[in-house]
Amino acid sequence: MKASSVVLAGLIVLFVGLGVSMNASQSAARQSSQEDVLPALLVEVRGLRAAMEQMASAGPRVQLALGRVQLQEQRVNTLTRRIEEGRNRLGETQRAYDEMQQQLRQLQDALRNPPAQGPTAAEIQDMVRAREHDVARIAADVQRMTAEVTGLEGDLATEQGRWIDLNQRMEALEQSLVRR
Repeated sequence: MKASSVVLAGLIVLFVGLGVSMNASQSAARQSSQEDVLPALLVEVRGLRAAMEQMASAGPRVQLALGRVQLQEQRVNTLTRRIEEGRNRLGETQRAYDEMQQQLRQLQDALRNPPAQGPTAAEIQDMVRAREHDVARIAADVQRMTAEVTGLEGDLATEQGRWIDLNQRMEALEQSLVRR
């Protein structure tokens, strides 16, 4: 029985040795995998932090850009309204100019062919000079208003260009947020 006890004791030692060896290799494998996971987790945390910082900075940028677009839109609308008002005033002034010219032509005709009854030639001449003065004044108003409307149209084109630029920036910002 001694031989079987020795074999049994040897087998027990062998199994215990294998168990310790397996525990050691499993422990080493766990430690190795933990060492591999830690750098990966650190990279992931850094990536998450960068993404959160980008999102946090995107909010104010979006609000600022939106505010600029709205302000620019107000400028465009204001200029559009001013142009419309200027064109209306110009149209009224142009009609007044045309009426004054018609009256001037009638007075000049009356001066060439004085009516049998009515104002004298000297009175008609005075009316012609007054009407010529009025026509010149209104013609200057028409020129001034035309220049004003033209200037406003140029300003509108500039402001529309700025609005388009801001709108394109908003679209680019939106695209950058969608990609993330």
